[in-house]
Amino acid sequence: MWDDQDKAKILLKKREMIQDKFGSAEAISMEYETLQELLDLAEEESDEELIGEITERLYLLAKDIDKLHVKTLLSQDIDQANTFLEINAGAGGTEAQDWADMLLRMYTRWAENHKYSIECIAENKGDEAGIKSATIKITGPEAYGWLKTESGVHRLVRISPFDANAKRHTSFASAWVYPEIDDNIDIQIEEKDLRIDTFRSSGAGGQHVNVTDSAVRITHIPSGIVVQSQNDRSQHRNKATCMSMLKSRLFELETRKKQEAAVANQAGKKEIGWGSQIRSYVLQPYQLVKDLRTNVETSNTSGVLDGEIDEFLEAALIVQHQS
Repeated sequence: MWDDQDKAKILLKKREMIQDKFGSAEAISMEYETLQELLDLAEEESDEELIGEITERLYLLAKDIDKLHVKTLLSQDIDQANTFLEINAGAGGTEAQDWADMLLRMYTRWAENHKYSIECIAENKGDEAGIKSATIKITGPEAYGWLKTESGVHRLVRISPFDANAKRHTSFASAWVYPEIDDNIDIQIEEKDLRIDTFRSSGAGGQHVNVTDSAVRITHIPSGIVVQSQNDRSQHRNKATCMSMLKSRLFELETRKKQEAAVANQAGKKEIGWGSQIRSYVLQPYQLVKDLRTNVETSNTSGVLDGEIDEFLEAALIVQHQS
């Protein structure tokens, strides 16, 4: 521990998370024992008011148990990682680009609600509104673990604010989630397999971005993976960010291939790839958000679009674990 401070930080972080889970389990156990004793007392005295109070506390305790159960599903080391999140607008021009921007805001609000830090890596603005694409990095404990089931296509149905005839439109945008890979995971990348392009950033940065080609785009030729970073004024740091993202994407690609191979070997199980539609958001003619994998749904569309998506995340993790 004293000789390797980086290793010490990793171990202490793991220790803290394990203590948190054990602490939660211990608190649940103590509350259950207390309620058992209170129930015996209430039944002896036929205290209906106390029995009602115990019933309410048992309901809350059950919810705490469900939350702890979901936490235990994030047991793999990679679940503890920070995560990259890419949003891409589907076909449909301004309408789809606006929906991509709404989706990006939803995840940003979720991260903020959970006290995660957010860094914009790259953003490609829409022609009239919204975004064509964007990549953000979300940093915090279990960020990847919580969001890893969110990769897929998201469908929006609404009255278009860009249609003078107020017609209902269907728009699509995709989310892609992959973990930030640390140095403990060895990903081999050959220089000959890379095409590196520099270009002038269109993001924040003042006058500097207008006079230097600081933004970097790296194409991994064998896989066709393309990553870019324009958030820093330094071309060198943007290149380092791109290489980090590329390693993460290659790791995610190999992991997904193994998962798809495992699913293909099990007859009767439905493959859920990143390109699959996972959730539908209907704003007109009625209000409904429905997850197509878990059948979890809510009419609180404004809450969901403001980042209240924990119910969907928890259900998807349970389904993934069961499969």
